Amino acid sequence: MKTFREELWFNVPARRGFINITQSVEDCLRKSKIQEGLVLVNAMHITASVFINDDESGLHHDYETWLEGLAPHEPISRYLHNRTGEDNGDAHLKRQVMGREVVVAITRGKLDFGPWEQIFYGEFDGKRKKRVLVKIIGE
Repeated sequence: MKTFREELWFNVPARRGFINITQSVEDCLRKSKIQEGLVLVNAMHITASVFINDDESGLHHDYETWLEGLAPHEPISRYLHNRTGEDNGDAHLKRQVMGREVVVAITRGKLDFGPWEQIFYGEFDGKRKKRVLVKIIGE
């Protein structure tokens, strides 16, 4: 069995945003030369997420609205976490809902997706550099 590891780095200029990282993961897969196996893609920060869904702008807007309704950023005082001097209590909750990682099967050297599936990085406390781990195992 072979393994491959690479870190992807992102610096979202806004507090929140979604980035389609499918091509970056496919680039890692190509470099790995693994034909059959699994790829793990996970956010290495507790206020960011990796998830799979459709790359459709209306859906991304819906996520933003829905997540802000579930865990509004303001008032900052609503979150006990923010008593530590942080202002990102909401970002931790949004990450919990959207998830930490995805695992995708690799078949014949390609990501084995269903229709419309793409991999996204979700940022909930941006304006700084953060990383995503891509770990590939297989033959």
